[in-house]
Amino acid sequence: MGIAGDIALIMVAAFVGGIIARRLGLPLILGYILAGVIVGPNTGGPTVGSAHDIELLAEIGVALLLFAIGLDFPLSALAPVKKIALVGTPIQMFLTIALGYGLAQLLGLGWHEAVWFGALLSVSSTAVVLKTLSEQEVLGTLSSRVIIGMLVAQDIAVVPLLIVLPELGNVAEGLAALGVAALEAVLFVGAMALFGTRVFPWLMGRVARLNSRELFLISVVATGLGVGYGTYIFGLSFAFGAFVAGIVLSQSDYSHQALADIGPLRDVFAMLFFVSVGMLIDPAFLLASAPVVLAVVLTVFVGKGLIFAGVARAFGYVNIVPFAVGLGLFQVGEFSFLLARSGRSEGVISSSTYSIALTTAVVTMALTPFAARAASPLYARWRRRFPAPAPKTVDLPGEELADHVVIVGFGRVGGFVARMLARLDQPFVVVDVDPGKVEVARNEGIPLVYGDAAAEPVLEAAKIRKARMVVLATSDAVGSRLVVERAKALNPHARIVARSAGEEQLEDLGRLGVYEAVQPEFEAGLELGRQALMSRGFGAAEVQRFSDGVRRELYAPISDGDGGDEGLARLRRASRMIESDWIEIPKNCALSGRAIGELGVRAKTGASIVALVRGDEAVTNPGPGLTLEPGDTVSVVGTAEQRAAFIALLDG
Repeated sequence: MGIAGDIALIMVAAFVGGIIARRLGLPLILGYILAGVIVGPNTGGPTVGSAHDIELLAEIGVALLLFAIGLDFPLSALAPVKKIALVGTPIQMFLTIALGYGLAQLLGLGWHEAVWFGALLSVSSTAVVLKTLSEQEVLGTLSSRVIIGMLVAQDIAVVPLLIVLPELGNVAEGLAALGVAALEAVLFVGAMALFGTRVFPWLMGRVARLNSRELFLISVVATGLGVGYGTYIFGLSFAFGAFVAGIVLSQSDYSHQALADIGPLRDVFAMLFFVSVGMLIDPAFLLASAPVVLAVVLTVFVGKGLIFAGVARAFGYVNIVPFAVGLGLFQVGEFSFLLARSGRSEGVISSSTYSIALTTAVVTMALTPFAARAASPLYARWRRRFPAPAPKTVDLPGEELADHVVIVGFGRVGGFVARMLARLDQPFVVVDVDPGKVEVARNEGIPLVYGDAAAEPVLEAAKIRKARMVVLATSDAVGSRLVVERAKALNPHARIVARSAGEEQLEDLGRLGVYEAVQPEFEAGLELGRQALMSRGFGAAEVQRFSDGVRRELYAPISDGDGGDEGLARLRRASRMIESDWIEIPKNCALSGRAIGELGVRAKTGASIVALVRGDEAVTNPGPGLTLEPGDTVSVVGTAEQRAAFIALLDG
């Protein structure tokens, strides 16, 4: 059946591989690579007829993946990391080429081939890294912004490498061709800026008015792949052009719908890419050359990872960022395949070097999800062994801080809390290690301490011993744990309110004795659920009672934990015993038309009416002379049995 049969075979193999990976708790990427090994030309059993055709389709998958990532990654997010991207990436590539050159010399390669080999190792895998970051749901972190910025710079650098490497024997001609390529790149970026701000919004507006989802999808795909093809004509990378198109078009009002529509198509074609990577693995060659391949993989993992981590640290990034960058970008990327093919066509790279380079690329790609997951625990162990140094700069209010709030993190959540407290003239101080966010806070006159909140000197600078509360607004689970442990050690009486990324972290925070936690996704879902119930005719009091019950169930890990704090444990027990319900007074109720004082609610049930809502009016601590009317909603405080007795009194 030709290409159709090959695609059907790949789909089935990828489905089975994905199921196996998911059952084992592994990233889907590994399942797809395994499927590629099974259906590839280097193993027995079912085999695709034309691996080359699959590789061509895989290029579309890479382009769509990068286009979708660009749509979901606003251009403004790259601005804070432009320095390390534009200056740090060339340094990293030069150092990695030097590392690869030295390794190639040990393998007995000539200088010309050794330079090519170093260049193959210098680039990382944009597709694998972005897919890994997306699966781990960390695309919005500072580490991810640094990683993506360096990946973009690497993808750009592939073009001059393709021009200069074949001209190593005649550098003058290579530099002239490089100048032409640079001019073409500038023209392309300018054309994309004009297209993204002028043409695309107008085009999408016209297509959207046709009310055809099918045409809208086709227009989005045509835009991403069309721009990619345009960059290919310009002499740049096809996939890079699609990524730039996505970033520019992310500024459009139609970007969110475009991302939603292109998602399924992107996933299918991206799967083809990862399968095609697996098809490159030759198990026989891997076994025969295992010592050499293992040595190269270990050298790349350690050497390239340390280079990335060192560059990140040299450019002022601290805490988990060097760990995440080093363990996220150590692999050899898909553009190395392009460089390797170019080297083969030039007759510079031998077949054995070609095989070693490709095998190293595939193996390191497969290791990437595991290495990326290891960043957080490794950073936690590092910070316990080597505490952070004292803060470099402190910018606090003139008066002595006391009875204040320490806000850890000045992102969207922490910034909102800080501005709210500032508006109400409440004492607080922000702690953040991101220089960009610190600068924003300083420009707004926000009191701040620059440094890692997990370090004792930084918390001391924020006057943690005199603080009333600590608000953890960061989403880093490992970092939050370290901050909680250090803050409780310095001030056991401070209440800690933390942002939780999931149920597992809730349990962890509960064991640490965090006073309260908030899970943003759950709170948003709960509010949407409340609105849905209200639209179905449920009463406000009933909906509130149900929402409170669901909230208690979710946050049970927090309310059940006390971290060894007996005072907090007593508060937890009391809060579980005494709660409030909003209850509506029904029509024809025995209590309606009678004053609260004559009802004897407390004497009969043990519960107390502490608030009443009537229309737009709210009454707190209603007096005994207030008369209850049908439709009133009252807040009743007491134990579960006391509140149940009040409801029974209504029915009686």
